[in-house]
Amino acid sequence: MAWLVLVLSGALEAVWATALARSDGLKRPVPTVVFVVAMVVSMVGLGWAMQFIAAGTAYAVWVGIGAALTALWAMVSGVERASVQRVALIAGLVACVVGLKVLS
Repeated sequence: MAWLVLVLSGALEAVWATALARSDGLKRPVPTVVFVVAMVVSMVGLGWAMQFIAAGTAYAVWVGIGAALTALWAMVSGVERASVQRVALIAGLVACVVGLKVLS
């Protein structure tokens, strides 16, 4: 259960990072509300998961999932340029996250 919460919290990190970028410096109300809510829920989930998963592993997995999903969403939505190299590097990041799960 802790791993599921951690993965969902990592996904919410991507939500709040994307919302923060779209909030125009916290000036646009809807993205700002999405940012705040997603950030709080993501942090609560991370904190809960850290009761059962080592802090270093939990944090690395949380950040890795959030970073990978944020970058992938930016490429899919056309905000960032997609390339084979970028996708390969993100796949490597995901592989490292999976490796941390396997080794823990």
